[in-house]
Amino acid sequence: MKNFFITATDTDAGKTFISCALLKAFSQSYKVAAFKPVAAGCELEGQTLINEDAKYLFEFANAGQSLNEINPIAFTEAIAPHIAAQKNNQIITIEEITKHFKRISATNADITLIEGAGGWRLPLTNLNVVDTKSYSKKTNSLNTIYLSDFAKQQCFDVILVVNMKLGCLNHALLTYETIKADGLNCIAWVANNADADEMHYLSENIASLEQLLPMPKIAELGYVEDHDEQGNLLNLSEKINRAAQQIDIRALLS
Repeated sequence: MKNFFITATDTDAGKTFISCALLKAFSQSYKVAAFKPVAAGCELEGQTLINEDAKYLFEFANAGQSLNEINPIAFTEAIAPHIAAQKNNQIITIEEITKHFKRISATNADITLIEGAGGWRLPLTNLNVVDTKSYSKKTNSLNTIYLSDFAKQQCFDVILVVNMKLGCLNHALLTYETIKADGLNCIAWVANNADADEMHYLSENIASLEQLLPMPKIAELGYVEDHDEQGNLLNLSEKINRAAQQIDIRALLS
């Protein structure tokens, strides 16, 4: 089974959109599972907190998972997960996330896409405000657990989504260098225009990133308008289907 961790240069870079497009592209030939360990900004449906992004991952994965299996840790407020956890008197641990991830193996999927939250260094728990006895030897000197610690533990290959906007060169290079310093392979990147306002000198910035980043670019996605060429309304699922056709997954399968 191949596992790919999807991270990004910042929040709202299009991780879910790209993850779903990858799921769609892979699902033509493979059994694919999705995992979004932690999500904030969820709505209560019945007795369950449901994340909108997890719904789309559920739609495009084909391994027969439940929504809870895809997104096991959910919070109502759209705030940083470690703050949401603290407000709810919870502690998010790598052990808990790993336990949920082990359920993915039961699907016997060929490929699993793990979608991160925020950027690479997303705090899960600030251990300065909780009992650190169980964790002090397992975490960094700042006593903080990051979602990237889970990726490191599992030795995931990483795909970087670059939000093409002013500052993206710095954000992309710093993220790549940190992933590399963590001992992981960043195997591909995606240039994503997440905003309707196109970046000035977009092609020049993409060309710069192609020279500066050593891994292949597997897609260059423009902002998708709400209507197609004939004026027909496009929903998000239809936009994802279009994006899937533009992703070159061959580099991920070698």
